[in-house]
Amino acid sequence: MLYRVAELLEGRREQFVAEIAALTGVDAAAARDEVDATIERWVWYAGWADKFVQVAGSVNPVAGPYFNLSVPEPIGVVAVLAPQESSLLGFVSVVAPALVAGCTVVVLASSAAPLPAISLAEVLATSDVPAGVVNVLTGSPAELAPVLAGHLDVDGLDLTGVQGTDVDVAALEQLAAEG
Repeated sequence: MLYRVAELLEGRREQFVAEIAALTGVDAAAARDEVDATIERWVWYAGWADKFVQVAGSVNPVAGPYFNLSVPEPIGVVAVLAPQESSLLGFVSVVAPALVAGCTVVVLASSAAPLPAISLAEVLATSDVPAGVVNVLTGSPAELAPVLAGHLDVDGLDLTGVQGTDVDVAALEQLAAEG
């Protein structure tokens, strides 16, 4: 499924280049570099999808005539704050690992330039990714992050995108622990 998303991204490359250039003010070459890096990163994570369990799992030594195996399992719904400075590459960098691990993602896109994330949500909706696996929110991290952290149906919290925002990480961790 993830390879299919990369193919669809490749097919809409010029749209993403135009959106990034218009929203961030970079030239077309820099926007093209970001889109190319985004596609490459998505393909890289797609390659990990069938290797993740073998690499992260292990056989544990035990004293006795039996085996003890560790197998990683998805934790469920992960709330993710995408990096604010990179509208598309940062978004993919936090969403793809959670998908490879088998999790459902609720991601807060860059508040400064959310359009590439919304366009990627369109790509995901038309790909083989099941509906509801990736849920994109737009808005202020300071307003939405506490809601995500305190939500009872959220099983994990990725605060990668809080750098450069006015979000209180300690308060989010406290909300997540109470939920």
